[in-house]
Amino acid sequence: MTQKSVLGKKGEDFAADYLKKQCYKIIERNYRKPWGELDIVAVASDKTLVFVEVKTMSNFDPGGLQPEDQMSRAKMGKFKKIAESYANHNSKLVNSEKGWRLDLIALTKIGNDFLIRHYENV
Repeated sequence: MTQKSVLGKKGEDFAADYLKKQCYKIIERNYRKPWGELDIVAVASDKTLVFVEVKTMSNFDPGGLQPEDQMSRAKMGKFKKIAESYANHNSKLVNSEKGWRLDLIALTKIGNDFLIRHYENV
């Protein structure tokens, strides 16, 4: 594993733990298809199906590139496409009143800890 993939795995683990503490139920992690991947599939406490993209970086730089900046228009399009596909094939998980949403968790590794920013409904 490369150093980048190790950091990404640690970030996804941290994000999953964070979501559990926020009363999300984790349904699946690292769901893959040829056209995309979902880092985390969860159900929020209000029964909304949530697809979570996790972006992790080391080296906090307040004036520079942030993990959120990695979410390009093309990546957002792929994220939406794979989420729609998952929701269509797992309709029993989609709450008829709440539907589903796309979230972004941006993590910056600082020492042995992470600074977390959770963006809902991106």
